[in-house]
Amino acid sequence: MACLPARAAPDLSRDVLWVALQGCLLNKRTTGRAFPCLSVDPGDRDRPGTAVLRAPGEPTHLVVMPTADVVGVEAPDLQTPKGAVYWRAALAARREVSAAIRGGRPLDEIGLAVNSSGGRSQDQLHIHVDCVRASVLAELRQRAGIVLPGTWTGIPLPVGERRWRRFLAMRISLAQAEAFNPFEAATRLPGAGRKPAGPDLTQVSLAMVSTPPGDPHPGYIVLAHRSPTSHAETLLDHRCAAPVR
Repeated sequence: MACLPARAAPDLSRDVLWVALQGCLLNKRTTGRAFPCLSVDPGDRDRPGTAVLRAPGEPTHLVVMPTADVVGVEAPDLQTPKGAVYWRAALAARREVSAAIRGGRPLDEIGLAVNSSGGRSQDQLHIHVDCVRASVLAELRQRAGIVLPGTWTGIPLPVGERRWRRFLAMRISLAQAEAFNPFEAATRLPGAGRKPAGPDLTQVSLAMVSTPPGDPHPGYIVLAHRSPTSHAETLLDHRCAAPVR
């Protein structure tokens, strides 16, 4: 039997996702099936591997993760082109979310999010993929025009009933999306708390949402929030309630 990679685990409750991933990899190697994951892409010499897992009891909520040991958004390895590979895999997984919804859902209503070190429960990088909150979609449709390419712009977004947070937003074009790496872009976040080597990435969470339908410059809006327990997943709706048209 192949040996699984060793991993230090001072808090075993934060390694549940890592253990599930090892089961996916073992099954893929021995049976060709990825269970309990939906899929496993082992990658190759030039491209890191990824896996897609459905959250228990949440039919539309997927997580996309590296097959390698990558702790989270603060991992230095994510500043390399590998980081862009993980986001591309998460963008592709939106189709699985749409397929899980009766009648489907446009991909521009399905978003991605990754939480900060203090805002996550697991220490294996995982990008959440699910429907975007209807209130967030509505606000982004109102404010998309002020979000600029290549520049972080502050915008308020709803993260719950009567709760708002200030996010930083950046627009990227469809042509840029293939190589764009939000993890690397996070090192250029403006604002207080910047260290000489850049912001403390353990406090950063990230999200990505398609530009609104009919936008004259289609692409994606990348969102970042910084706090000790930053939790961009709050922009997603794991009930996948239909937005008001």
